[in-house]
Amino acid sequence: MMPRILILIVLAALAMAPLVMPAYFLTVLIPFFAYSIILFGLNLLFGYGGQLSFGHAMFVAVGAYAAATSYSVLGIASFELMLMVAVLAALCIGIPLALVASRFTGIFFGVLTLSFGMLFHSILFKFYDLTGGESGMRVPRPTLLGMELDAYNKIGFLTGPFYYYCLILLVLLGYLMWRLVRSPYGLHLSASRDNPVKALYLGVRVRWVRTVAFVISAVYGAIGGVMLGVLTGLADPELSYWTHSGHLVFMTILGGFQQFLGPALGALVMILVQDQLMAETEYWRFFVGLALAIIVLVLPGGILGGLRRIKFKHKETTVHEDATQPRPARSTA
Repeated sequence: MMPRILILIVLAALAMAPLVMPAYFLTVLIPFFAYSIILFGLNLLFGYGGQLSFGHAMFVAVGAYAAATSYSVLGIASFELMLMVAVLAALCIGIPLALVASRFTGIFFGVLTLSFGMLFHSILFKFYDLTGGESGMRVPRPTLLGMELDAYNKIGFLTGPFYYYCLILLVLLGYLMWRLVRSPYGLHLSASRDNPVKALYLGVRVRWVRTVAFVISAVYGAIGGVMLGVLTGLADPELSYWTHSGHLVFMTILGGFQQFLGPALGALVMILVQDQLMAETEYWRFFVGLALAIIVLVLPGGILGGLRRIKFKHKETTVHEDATQPRPARSTA
């Protein structure tokens, strides 16, 4: 009950943020919404499925480029239609890749997804006429629910209507993922991670559940990519580069991939720490790496996993102290 109340408090604070926070802080929160959605998908594949992808940023780029192509080729300015195009693109690319990648596990799966990501990056970088090459493609300001919202300037649009739209998307997709991982499918996926041979003998279609997890994670990645593309106004080939995939994996591990909300917490910490250090020093990459490495070493289960471990140890200590307390003697009267 307590975690649910805490989640409601956090969501209420995020909803109130545009009323009390400066615009710059809100533009930092929008990437948090986008990366949380992306990491919900990645954690389904990694945390619940045991399949670590080193090329997941490819689907983030798929979403951003789908949004850009929707406008430049199809003339679509609706954010909802951009999301639909991105989902269709993620399905068209993700399904065949999933059918191939789901045949492998461990390091073989990781290297294969890394190869897919680097191949996609090369296509985006080299085919200038189609993708704009290293310059990328422009992502215009979309309409929301059919409304033009011309009364807002760019910052007003991002920190107002678009902020709330992204927050609602995060809540809906987060709840959908919560239901999914606690469904029979989620149990099958976890079983395929823990003991695939035993799961197979029990009737779990191991390859099928892994394929579905890959496709769902691709869709979530593409949706987050659309949000990032609209935020920056650009679909950049660097979105699909392997370092960005490593960035996603690091955020997932930092927050705690064994916890449902761990990746979202890791995204928030990573974004805030990086943003603060970038403003303080030009050597921010060194300090980000050092600070986050210390956190991972001290809390190997991630931040949320470490907090849960501390809470569990506190409960164990309390129970042990209660057990060792002398009991009052029974009256013989």
